[in-house]
Amino acid sequence: MTATVMPAEPAEPAASQPDLQRRRLCGSLLGVGALAGAGLAAAGEAAPAPSSEIRLALLMGNRAYPQPFDLPPIPKNLRDLETALERRGFKVTSALDLDLPSARRALDAFIAEAAASPPDATIFFYFSGHGVQVDAANLLLPAGLNPSAKGELLQTASVQLLGDVVRRLPPRRDGMVIAVVDACRTGLRAGEVSGLNQVEAPPGCLISFSTGAGKPAIAPAVETQNTFYTGSLVRLMGSVSDETTFPELMQLVRSDVRETMLNHPVAAIRQLAQDPFIADHTRVRLTVEPRRAGPPAPVVKDIDEEAELRKLEQLAWPAEVVQVAEAFLDARPQSRFAAGVQVARDGARSAVKALKRNDVRLYRAAFALSDDMPAEQRQDLLRCGRGDKDAAARMAGRFRGFGASSAAQSRYEGWLQFAVALGNGIASYELALHFRSTGQPLLASQFESRARDLGYTPPPDLDNVRK
Repeated sequence: MTATVMPAEPAEPAASQPDLQRRRLCGSLLGVGALAGAGLAAAGEAAPAPSSEIRLALLMGNRAYPQPFDLPPIPKNLRDLETALERRGFKVTSALDLDLPSARRALDAFIAEAAASPPDATIFFYFSGHGVQVDAANLLLPAGLNPSAKGELLQTASVQLLGDVVRRLPPRRDGMVIAVVDACRTGLRAGEVSGLNQVEAPPGCLISFSTGAGKPAIAPAVETQNTFYTGSLVRLMGSVSDETTFPELMQLVRSDVRETMLNHPVAAIRQLAQDPFIADHTRVRLTVEPRRAGPPAPVVKDIDEEAELRKLEQLAWPAEVVQVAEAFLDARPQSRFAAGVQVARDGARSAVKALKRNDVRLYRAAFALSDDMPAEQRQDLLRCGRGDKDAAARMAGRFRGFGASSAAQSRYEGWLQFAVALGNGIASYELALHFRSTGQPLLASQFESRARDLGYTPPPDLDNVRK
């Protein structure tokens, strides 16, 4: 979980460039229908009314670790993100450098407040500091804990992302839980502790890691700069269109982080460019700008734009999504819905690429929509057309256990293969178990290896299934 420190100023010529230090920082669907009809806001609109939506955020960050594991940017991360969230209607609690008992008290109070909030509330949890994986569990290390300690100590002296945070927050069918972890996903010592494990988001939840499997998250060695990921998150939360949804925002942050680092003047940072991970199982469309009390502001409709948005909203086949989204962006690059359309286009491009792989046997008929399709299945299918790896795995689950039907088994395998091609390591391990149970050990071995390459380590009890 080693991270490279970026210099405070643009890089000097190679001969005089300061040495890079080493630090450790571990640790949508375009649902436009509801908003497309609103059209474009009229000029001269009055100041917005107070928010009618409950939004709660807990920001936990730890700088104070034993040397050489201290993390200077963490206080700035918390300050800047608190400001950005408050401007978007959140009630924010910041918790800096808490030991384990204090961290648990802060979590208990936050979870109790979240449990008492309405079912359409938006709940945001953020952690920045050191994180590790022990026995497949993702651990968030409290202040003062040495990240190089033995796995047994880390297990008992840390906060578990899923068990202590995400799964304790009440599920929200009409709201959303967002959990963001700005931490490395590299290991400490081979054979004992590895980087943060790939996860599935529970229903109504979105989980984002600041980097990809086996990769560091880059932190500066000074207090005056953000980490790359949090810097992008803060900047985009303040600058995106109000109609941008939270899943779209996280996808835009992912792209911004990659683009920023790949074009950085320091070669070492370009080589360590982060590719954030997102697990999305949200069910409703919630925009970064909260709902406001009182009557809606007067609007002026753009009929042509609304028609194009509705057309795009009804497409599941990735190639068609790309075509319509590109046409929309070419004609309306300044549309307030452009960010969401861009996310749909980029995701669909990834889906097109995945479907062209030789090891993905999934065809256009699998993306066919029907009028009698259940709402959640329809939503997942539309998301699949936009490159959602988790929606693809959920589609596979709908064909699991259909007996000996060869058509059902083919569709089950095809959706899992598609999910794997999009980066779903958990789906890859499920395929490995499936092929092992059907007497195909070579394929089983290939997908098990790929699961680990994608960042998924099965829990010890599940891992025993394959032996």
